Amino acid sequence: MSAVSDRLPTFPWDKLEPYKKTAAAHPDGIVDLSVGTPVDPVPEPIQKALIAAADSPGYPTVWGTPELRDAITRWVEHRLGAREVTHRHVLPVVGSKELVAWLPTQLGLGPGDKVAYPRLAYPTYEVGARLARADHVSYDDPTELDPAGLKLLWLNSPSNPTGRVLSKEELTRIVAWAREHGVLVFSDECYIELGWEADPVSVLHPDVNGGSYDGIVSVHSLSKRSNLAGYRAAFLAGDPAVLGPLLEIRKHGGMMTSAPTQAAVVAALGDDEHVRVQRERYAARRTVLREALLAHGFRIEHSEASLYLWATRDESCWDTVAHLAGLGILVAPGDFYGPAGAQFIRVALTATDPQIQAAANRLTAT
Repeated sequence: MSAVSDRLPTFPWDKLEPYKKTAAAHPDGIVDLSVGTPVDPVPEPIQKALIAAADSPGYPTVWGTPELRDAITRWVEHRLGAREVTHRHVLPVVGSKELVAWLPTQLGLGPGDKVAYPRLAYPTYEVGARLARADHVSYDDPTELDPAGLKLLWLNSPSNPTGRVLSKEELTRIVAWAREHGVLVFSDECYIELGWEADPVSVLHPDVNGGSYDGIVSVHSLSKRSNLAGYRAAFLAGDPAVLGPLLEIRKHGGMMTSAPTQAAVVAALGDDEHVRVQRERYAARRTVLREALLAHGFRIEHSEASLYLWATRDESCWDTVAHLAGLGILVAPGDFYGPAGAQFIRVALTATDPQIQAAANRLTAT
């Protein structure tokens, strides 16, 4: 047991505990902008779909109901511009983090194989490589990597933590390079519905992939777009030659989305209105926080999409975390996402409107 846990880095969020205590001691309470966990209600139609499916005594299937697969294929074509998507092109998963952490293992990667991910990135990409005992490497431009032994290339657009969006031209170039070198591309697009100053594009778009899904898979989550983080609902779409074996492995492992959750996802993917409403909430919160951070002397980089503001005062991220904790505001230090983030913080938009306003008031009053 310890041999597995010993491969992993220290769980980063544990390091924030002292700062959380400081922020919680503020006379007016803590405003927690560290973890991007949704705080707004699950939309009522989705709740109703979950409740209606509550009497589900039998085992669900890993591949999901035909209704779920229909909903995913329709959404992928309607929202992402993909074409000729069939049930073989989609696979439900139990939240995207589970997929990211266990994908290298399920792909059969191991010592001598390389997994690549962005220089500033969600830490679970590295964790997945470590669990599989594969090598891992970060990049600024993936086409500058040595392709020898590179088996899995993670893209993340819009990015967590920076909010950077890869253009259609960049994605097209990267996909062509990966195909030339036989590298499998997984594109984490969980924030694709949350573009503010850019319009994110999927690797599934024919302008990017030339009408072929060979060697590419996109990852999507309902956690942020539909406030379903507590439901653990996500899915993959792309190359059937990749998804077919993954389905078989996951069937053996019992990695199945609960039947009520599957019904909720069908409702969520069939309704655009609740996504529009939630986008408007986040857009308003983003404006309030952005202006307050700039007024407080921060510089904001990228952040053209996603649920975060990537900000700096050109000092150690931990000094900034401590400073804001003194104001009762908790944020994530940039080095959680790689050494390149050592002077940045990630500020989440996932707090209620009154909490966001309270944070802004504290920032502009000092």
